Amino acid sequence: MAEALLHTVSKIGSILTEEATKAVIAKLSEKVKNLKELPEKVEEIGNEFKAMSNVIKQISTPSLTNELVKDWIGEVRELAHRVEDIMDKYSYYALKLEEENTLKKFFSKAYYVTVFSEIAEEIIQIERKIENVVKRRDRWLQLPQLISNPLADIERKKPQGCFQEVPQDDLVGIEDNRRQLIEWLYSDKQGSTVITVSGMGGLGKTTLVANVYEREKINFTAHAWIVVTKTYDVVELLRKMVRKIEYQEQSELMDMDAHELKAKIKEKLSAGKCLVVLDDVWNREAYTQIADVFQNLQSSSIIITTRQEHVSTLAQPRHQLKLKPLERNDAFNLFCKKAFYNRMECKCPQDLEKLAKNIVDRCQGLPLAIVTIGGMLSSLPTTDYVWNETYKQLRGELANNDHVRAILNLSYHDTPGDLRNCFLYCGLFPEDHLLSRESLVWLWAAEGFAVPKEQSTAEEVAEGYLRELIQRNMLEVVENDELGRVKTCKMHDLVRDLAISIFKDEKFGSANDFSSISNMDKHVRRLSSCGWKDKAAVKVKFSRLRTLVALGITASSPQLLSPIFSESNYLTVLELQDSEITEVPPSIGNLFNLRYIGLRRTTVKSLPESVGKLSNLLTLDIKQTKIVKLPRGIVRLKKLRHLLADRYEDEEQSEFRYFIGMQAPKQLSNLEELQTLETVEANKDLAEQLMQLKQLRSVWIDNIRAADCANLFATLSTMPLLSSLLLSARDENEELCFQALKPESEKLYRLIIRGCWADNTLDCPIFLDHGRNLKFLAISWCRLEEDPLQLLSPYVPNLTYLSLNRVSSAGTLVLAEGSFPKLKTLVLKRMSDVNQLKIRDGALTQIEGLYVVTLPKLDKVPEGIESLHSLRKLCLLNLHQDFRAQWTTDGMQQKMQYVAELHI
Repeated sequence: MAEALLHTVSKIGSILTEEATKAVIAKLSEKVKNLKELPEKVEEIGNEFKAMSNVIKQISTPSLTNELVKDWIGEVRELAHRVEDIMDKYSYYALKLEEENTLKKFFSKAYYVTVFSEIAEEIIQIERKIENVVKRRDRWLQLPQLISNPLADIERKKPQGCFQEVPQDDLVGIEDNRRQLIEWLYSDKQGSTVITVSGMGGLGKTTLVANVYEREKINFTAHAWIVVTKTYDVVELLRKMVRKIEYQEQSELMDMDAHELKAKIKEKLSAGKCLVVLDDVWNREAYTQIADVFQNLQSSSIIITTRQEHVSTLAQPRHQLKLKPLERNDAFNLFCKKAFYNRMECKCPQDLEKLAKNIVDRCQGLPLAIVTIGGMLSSLPTTDYVWNETYKQLRGELANNDHVRAILNLSYHDTPGDLRNCFLYCGLFPEDHLLSRESLVWLWAAEGFAVPKEQSTAEEVAEGYLRELIQRNMLEVVENDELGRVKTCKMHDLVRDLAISIFKDEKFGSANDFSSISNMDKHVRRLSSCGWKDKAAVKVKFSRLRTLVALGITASSPQLLSPIFSESNYLTVLELQDSEITEVPPSIGNLFNLRYIGLRRTTVKSLPESVGKLSNLLTLDIKQTKIVKLPRGIVRLKKLRHLLADRYEDEEQSEFRYFIGMQAPKQLSNLEELQTLETVEANKDLAEQLMQLKQLRSVWIDNIRAADCANLFATLSTMPLLSSLLLSARDENEELCFQALKPESEKLYRLIIRGCWADNTLDCPIFLDHGRNLKFLAISWCRLEEDPLQLLSPYVPNLTYLSLNRVSSAGTLVLAEGSFPKLKTLVLKRMSDVNQLKIRDGALTQIEGLYVVTLPKLDKVPEGIESLHSLRKLCLLNLHQDFRAQWTTDGMQQKMQYVAELHI
């Protein structure tokens, strides 16, 4: 629809302002006919596209199914794609010409005259096609049956802050089903009990089972929640189960086969009662292939959620729960919680009640449909006119689709054009994939979906888009960060199905969850092929490819990607995280359009020097790779905004420098657009280099010596936008002095310090003056000797996250009354001196997560722990050998049953 036009208009604007574009016109305009008029012609094409976009926006959703309308929009979209291709081609050759001149190379003027003559001629052809498209619109699209969209120009309410799903205590209409499931879990039957929960998509199967699982898992010795998906792999399924019940690292399991994994699982489950959930099972084999791990166990409960009737028969008839739609009152209550979340008691205005109930009736009791339409209406004015028009559009959608699809379609069509591209983009990632806020924001900026507006950067605009998609229930929040922002989110599988179907209609891209891309359309513009297992090189030439998302490639041959690098000249995004590739071909340097490279957690050992030619690159993510140093030419990437680079030397994280930053390249100061710099090693010149980088928000520095502190910290203090800072010493004995760290930026909320502190550190400005601004504080490898909790509490009263790791301290830690009143998460890890933890009444009044791990002397239950009534996650692992017995003797399992997630 209109989003392809808007994207092309944005690209036209950016290319016309490039210096290379102006230089070509200056050099070749006398030789190339029509070249001098090219900017004016292209700008006019952009104006036509804007007008067409507005026309499309005014057409109501029912009319979009009209074949004439669909054909016309398809023609316009193809034109937009052609213009984008031409503009990229123009930019590509303009850059090559500029490069050759800069390097004093001989270049064939005749060659470039031919190339730019072809481009000028193509633009003239586009002008003619646009004239024809406009004529066809005027001739055929004024039909009386085309209903205009009265909601097109109504201003939507912008989301403020962050949005969360309905809290589990606010779920409606599940009480009877919840009671039934719990009763089955505690039946006296020995051995394995298989329970199935079935029903159509959107009925709330996962929500119901998650509610029961979180409440009841405390009563089981072992428990695991496994998402299966359509394209599951048995060995990976078993690995997931081991990780969930034993918390092992992925690296430890990679060499184990199915037999070994099953033996490991069985050993763990044989210790007592276990609860395992297999969510979203599509065929019986997903269970039968692993069922032997549950045989001959004392007592185990396996809950399977599925849409498939034949899968539900894995359970005995008496243990099959078939979900039904919500009753009318429950459906209306759920709708009100979404549509009127910002009103007192989520109450529906009386004048809208009848209309609201009519809308809810159209949802036929499906929770997904209810929360989707509710989320959409929450952004619209609560007026009778607006809601009536929405209801009319909904009825039009229902004429062509089932009620779930109709409501999802309506919500999508109501979404502003700039958000639609962002929404569709999320569908490129695999089913149930966790999407991180940072990655989405950087990807949307790289694609050009989010561009700077007024005083906001592209990244800030993208964050606003993410909040709005969540408000509309098009994405689901999984976890929030310490500022209450979205940290990770995901797409409901039905919503993803909608995105994928729109891909095809709108030629947006193709998402392939399987192992091969050899059969893909060669004209595809965005391609996702996750779990790609082809051993041979790609034979298809993807000449129009802009985006490749290929997570978890299992073949490491460098020839695998070479054809894409050599043929896909206009590639913009390359996301290959978690793949086994070891090498990046030098031909990557020819991809002038590349704006995002994601190689996180791959086994790549080096980057070719040709990366220095990627003048449009915005994000380079090479965290947790094997790369030792950055290419020298990286300092030529003047547009680079996010540089994330480190390597893991010690996967066990037992050494002080388990991760190591990159050597800061000479002339780092050239990268004036940098917002993120993680991680660089300190050196004598780093302070001076950083002084020029005023856009930095997040800085991680490794290998700091005591002698570096004064200059380096003074420079960091002057950064006006700094919000996140990691400072790591050269080794565990190096003493860091923070006297010079006096942040001018009040936005600095996250501080991570690794290494010893100089005396009187808490009297330094970073704690004494700035401590109240900190929300996140992580301290490790520090020798405080006293009780760090009592020391820190007065200085950092607004913390929401505190982590102490390998901190030498007093034997007794005390959380006094009133300490850390806003803390949500507390981590105490590898503190070998601690033998007692006391929690006084009135301490940690908002705590949600408490993690006490590897305190070998802690043999007693933390005193007062049962007073933490807000606690949702409690982890007490690798403590003194007598701890578990003491826990049982004190009856703590019963006392702490209100905690949803408990690991002892």
